[in-house]
Amino acid sequence: MTQPFATFCFRYRIAFIFCIIACTSLTSTAQVEDSSLIQMSGVVIAESSLDPMPFTTVFDISSRRGIITDYYGYFSMVVVPGDTLLFSFYGYKTSSFIVPDSLTDNVYNIIHLMMEDTMNLPEVSVYPWPSKENFARAFVEMDPYDDALRRAQRELSGENLAFYAARLQTDASASYGNAMNQRNTKVYTTGQLPVNNLFNPYAWAKLVQDWKAGNLKRE
Repeated sequence: MTQPFATFCFRYRIAFIFCIIACTSLTSTAQVEDSSLIQMSGVVIAESSLDPMPFTTVFDISSRRGIITDYYGYFSMVVVPGDTLLFSFYGYKTSSFIVPDSLTDNVYNIIHLMMEDTMNLPEVSVYPWPSKENFARAFVEMDPYDDALRRAQRELSGENLAFYAARLQTDASASYGNAMNQRNTKVYTTGQLPVNNLFNPYAWAKLVQDWKAGNLKRE
């Protein structure tokens, strides 16, 4: 084996060994970094009612990433120990949570409580009149005896109901029933004269009975 070729082989082996050491170091670093990641899951609930809070925003300030809880207030995201999470929901105070840096497992579960953000607004009075003068005029001209009950009694009187009933057309059900009664009567009296209650002794007996009982008096 010549000297130049031996030198080339020696250098090639050294370079190969350095490549293996570099790849091993990168793999070890990646494993160390992966071991620091935590799969954090939890449920966001209201402090007063303990009801789940759906669609709550969970934002990681450290990684600038965020998610939204589902319909049951559940969330799950990857974090690093020491990250600060912000929980925000409309009508509730924005709260924070710091991921502990003393965890020994890469899975962590929490139940986060949200407090209502109570706001005291100034009192607002709503009036149906644009000014005090209009209110005074309406107060003087109002009819205290024309209340809702009297208007209802007037609209539901017998005269008004009869007036409206005389002008209403029959609906589909009443028209169908009338047509079917006429058809049944025609089929029943086929080949003979139609039924005439003027010659029906039972109808006359019922009329006399109602007349004696006073059922024919006009109300």
